[in-house]
Amino acid sequence: MADVEMKKTDEPKNGENNDEKADAAKQEAKKQPPTVPEEIKTNVTLIERAVSTFEPRFTLRVLRTLAALRKRLNDKLLVEAIELVYPSNSSTKATLLNWLPKPAPAQQTMDVDVSAVAPAPTATLRPKQDPVPECEIYIRLLILHHLLASSSTHTQAFKLAGETVDKMQSLSRRTMDPLAAKIWFAVERTYELAGELAEARPLFLAAQRTASLRHDDETQASLINRLLRNYLYYSLYDQADKLVLKTTFPISAANAQHARYHYFLGRIRAVQLNYSAAHTNLQQAIRRAPPATTAPGFYQAVHKLSVVVELLMGDIPERGLFRHPVLEKALTGYFEIVQAVRGGSLSQFQATLSKNAAQFEADKTYSLIVRLRQNVIKAGIRRLSLSYSRISLRDICVKLHLDSEEDAEYIVGKAIRDGVIEGRILHEQGWLECGLQKSGYGFEVSDVFMRRISYCLELHNQSVKAMRYPLNAHRKELDAAEAARQREAEYLRQAGEDGGGFDDEPGIGEGY
Repeated sequence: MADVEMKKTDEPKNGENNDEKADAAKQEAKKQPPTVPEEIKTNVTLIERAVSTFEPRFTLRVLRTLAALRKRLNDKLLVEAIELVYPSNSSTKATLLNWLPKPAPAQQTMDVDVSAVAPAPTATLRPKQDPVPECEIYIRLLILHHLLASSSTHTQAFKLAGETVDKMQSLSRRTMDPLAAKIWFAVERTYELAGELAEARPLFLAAQRTASLRHDDETQASLINRLLRNYLYYSLYDQADKLVLKTTFPISAANAQHARYHYFLGRIRAVQLNYSAAHTNLQQAIRRAPPATTAPGFYQAVHKLSVVVELLMGDIPERGLFRHPVLEKALTGYFEIVQAVRGGSLSQFQATLSKNAAQFEADKTYSLIVRLRQNVIKAGIRRLSLSYSRISLRDICVKLHLDSEEDAEYIVGKAIRDGVIEGRILHEQGWLECGLQKSGYGFEVSDVFMRRISYCLELHNQSVKAMRYPLNAHRKELDAAEAARQREAEYLRQAGEDGGGFDDEPGIGEGY
């Protein structure tokens, strides 16, 4: 009897377990990420919604997935996506499929078998008409990125880029503006891989004028960055500076565009010896740049230039910067340069410069690092002035590996004039006296303290102004003051009424 009762009680439990397993399987099926063709189909639907409602946020939502989506593309998935988006008798579909290689017969049979096994309701959901032209431009962008991933299809990508630009300019639809910015980036990459980046400059200039007249901020920002990169690629710094002066970068552009723009400005200002402005622009680029793991190449390029600019400004970068996991390997040569500048060793600086010359040339920082020679010499002279009270110019020439005593005298004199060291040169004896050290008192010291005190007072005043007070707290004080005034007026009125009879009475001394 006990066994029979256990069987009866187990039957509903087994049924419940089966239901739970079925529900869990359905939930797992729902949690599975969509395939690439399904994701492209969803993006096409979002683009159509953006065109119909005139809401560019849907298109921007699609473009945010572009970086992750283009890494998963291949010929087969793109063909499936095009088949899913366009009807069978579409001429646009045939044009897009011509840019992709046709699948082999064996691959076609495998596709048929897979579709027979897996339930795919794509045949019933096939669209009856072509989607909007923005969807075609989006699929062309995906195909272009896929063709750029392989060196064997660069020629085909160059032709596709030219045809896409002509089609985009002939349509001239304002709803295509967010896609146009991405198209111009892919076009620049196509011309660069083809070795014809200079030929793309007139095309970018004409498109930038059109985008400026149409107030297309995103496309305008992208094209300004394309032109700046084109000029800096060929070291045309004067033309890049004129472009910056004659154009206004849109404030509403994305952070990525702002980061690139500030990086290009930093390079231009560094070449023009304006190191303070270059450092400011590079710091803005670092703040606006994507995370280091998302864009490691840009993160490394900005910090390489920033380290050199800081050295040219006379500062030493923090050591923790060179321990960053993304920057540690990339900044190895720059760390050696920092050590040479900090130690004032001219021989170490020259050895490091010759050792990493190829890397510095590739990073386009070699011409800036050569300027650090004077900084190294100044650091060495400062170290010698702290170590010796008097030293001959001959010894300075030997220790700093200078060419002659005349060069040493000129460099030491310039260091004294610039305030790097305190001392005087005895030309007849060939000595440098370094005993004239500043004391802790005097007008200059008091001036420094006065500047610090003024800064602290100004900071205190600004902090007080920025403090937050309770809302309408002054109303209570006003009410209390008003009540006090009313009480005082009441006292005065009562005093006037009571004191009216005393004026008619005789004075207190008249009775005597």
